[in-house]
Amino acid sequence: MASEGDTDVQYLGLLVPALITLTAGLLIHSFIIGVNVTDWWKGRSVTPVDHVVTSLGISRMGAQSVNTLFLFMATLPLSSPDSYASLPIIGSVYDFFTYANFCLTSLLSIVFCLKISSSHTRLFLYLKGMIIHRTVYFIVDVVPLSALNSFILFMLSITDMNSSVTYNRTIANLSIDCICIKYIYNYTAVASFPLLFYCISSVLLFSSLYQHTAKMKMSSNLSINLETYYSVMKFVSFTFIYNTVFFVGHFLGVFYYFFYCIDLTWLRIVLDFLPVLHSSYLIYRTAKLRSQMSKVLQNVVDFFFQRKDTETGENIEVVAQ
Repeated sequence: MASEGDTDVQYLGLLVPALITLTAGLLIHSFIIGVNVTDWWKGRSVTPVDHVVTSLGISRMGAQSVNTLFLFMATLPLSSPDSYASLPIIGSVYDFFTYANFCLTSLLSIVFCLKISSSHTRLFLYLKGMIIHRTVYFIVDVVPLSALNSFILFMLSITDMNSSVTYNRTIANLSIDCICIKYIYNYTAVASFPLLFYCISSVLLFSSLYQHTAKMKMSSNLSINLETYYSVMKFVSFTFIYNTVFFVGHFLGVFYYFFYCIDLTWLRIVLDFLPVLHSSYLIYRTAKLRSQMSKVLQNVVDFFFQRKDTETGENIEVVAQ
């Protein structure tokens, strides 16, 4: 059995990678948000995909910030019941942003599917006209849905806390009777719906792109450039793997907590890093974001080289004097 001091050292050790992940996430997500908001502010064209990506960046920033705050509080001595009572509140806020992340990632895949897929069925054209032109409304609807889900999970946590008579648990066993089975049922049922829609849209989009590229190859038209289609297929595959690992990772964390009363903090940090990785890949695959990132990096390089040249010139003047 690890002592309380060893537990504190472990959490302090986990706090360092959590802060590094948070810093990287804030930089990457704020960059995406800044580019799209700047385009909107200057009256430039902002697509439905830009709306979803911007909202997705906000939800990911929120989830990372709240998770780091939870980890920071875990390193502090929580001796009073009031201190423990604040943790379910932080957990419910994290659930809010995490569920919003699930929904917005699914919405992004659906919008991609409707915009790129070449299907011309009546149902597909109806959904394309309805969803593409109402993307902002769907984004707004994510907020009350996420709030309702986090409120249900918060009430379950409060119910478990009130049924407990002791508050002197260590942070590693912080659950107050761990997690009730209703929590797992609610998490699985609610999070499965966005994942289901995401899987359907991703499979349809990938199948459509694959069939389209196969027809173009059979046409033997050497002037056709298939690199764009392959790039989209790579992005769809990467996003599918990310979303599946993200969902399964959260489910395993909740499931493990239910059976062993142990919070896998390292898993939460890894799951926080995955959205950063996905957003970085999104910047790489999006021409507008990639162009703006190149400009930012070039400005940073020019700034440091200009500063270095200025310092060198000043040193030469000092030596000459």
